[in-house]
Amino acid sequence: MLPKGITSRLIPIILPLTLLWGYKKVQAVFVQPQAILVLGGSTKRLEREKFTADFAKQYPNLPIWISGGSPEGATKKVFIKAGVDQKRLYLDYRANNTVENFTTLVDDLKKRGIKKLYLVTSDYHMPRASVVGEIVLGSRGIDFKTVSVPSQNNSEPVEKSIRDGVRSIVWVATGLGGGEK
Repeated sequence: MLPKGITSRLIPIILPLTLLWGYKKVQAVFVQPQAILVLGGSTKRLEREKFTADFAKQYPNLPIWISGGSPEGATKKVFIKAGVDQKRLYLDYRANNTVENFTTLVDDLKKRGIKKLYLVTSDYHMPRASVVGEIVLGSRGIDFKTVSVPSQNNSEPVEKSIRDGVRSIVWVATGLGGGEK
């Protein structure tokens, strides 16, 4: 048990954090995703694109943003074959890495009023993508729900998550290191 003086000094810090955490949990229940964001970097077999095309059928009114990834023709072909309307696709090739997958699109998403989205990437890549997403998307008030594409790959080293987390914080603070707009 903490002494009374310490407890009373911690309450002004703990209470707002607890309220913020509770608000985010309640919001996660009531705010449904308004878009699907797919991170590029799929292999020649187009796993992420194929998975997303099938996943998108469950949500026929959501736009699908694809950052980086496979060539436009191959990507469109996957979605056409799956019967997904091409008007839903927003293909963006400005990103060269995971941090840029988020920084090049976050303001476009915010301008469209998107407050929550489904984040799709490979299972081994999701921990790093989640770190970057929390920082970059969170800086614009956008929340996300993860949807992992199954793979046979081992998880990425935690050092990559730390490195890209730091790069994301630098981008939020300075606007540097996030790719061209």
